[in-house]
Amino acid sequence: MHLEIRQTKDGSNTLYVPDLNEHYHSVHGALQESQHVFIKHGLEYALEQKRDVKILEIGFGTGLNAILTLPFALTQQAFIQYDTLEKYPLTAEIVDQLHFEQFILNPELLDNFKKMHAAPWNQPTDLSPYFTLQKIHETLEEFCPPEAYYDVVYFDAFAPEKQPELWTEEVFTKLYNAVRPGGILVTYCAKGAFKRNLKAAGFIVEALPGPPGKREMTRGIRPVL
Repeated sequence: MHLEIRQTKDGSNTLYVPDLNEHYHSVHGALQESQHVFIKHGLEYALEQKRDVKILEIGFGTGLNAILTLPFALTQQAFIQYDTLEKYPLTAEIVDQLHFEQFILNPELLDNFKKMHAAPWNQPTDLSPYFTLQKIHETLEEFCPPEAYYDVVYFDAFAPEKQPELWTEEVFTKLYNAVRPGGILVTYCAKGAFKRNLKAAGFIVEALPGPPGKREMTRGIRPVL
């Protein structure tokens, strides 16, 4: 798959896939989007409820969401288990060309970013006493998650018009069963068909203010019965 490095409006870099005419992150700001959608409305929401958080990410990609999650483990001593699916990992050459050092100024974080990409697949890697990363080399269709296990799902797949097979009611039913009661799914997407599928799977659907360049984002909550 051919990839191109593109700078977004907040100065951070993302990847562009010409074959799909799709970017990995928002062109309005890759860093801002990840912080707003996945950290503010995902991780921070979960940490208000408990101090040990199990995260499932759909789409490891550049590793941006993972490296933005890590500081909460390091500074707040919150125990974070971070499982992330990626069928098509980036090469070391592409990762270097992203130049994350331009906006990850903390040397410890930058070192851990490199360790994340170098970590072996399909086995846990401890990056600190409070943060364990497991990169899973499977598609979402192949993945069989444990029941009622995760606190947060970072749903960071390509847009529905690019990967419609990942935005079905069947997929969200699988993820509904994978999160504990009270657990959440967060994503940048706010399309009506997606939200209907999320609701049909059993989630309570919240429309939240979106990151720069988007009016809304979505959070789904598995109700506590």
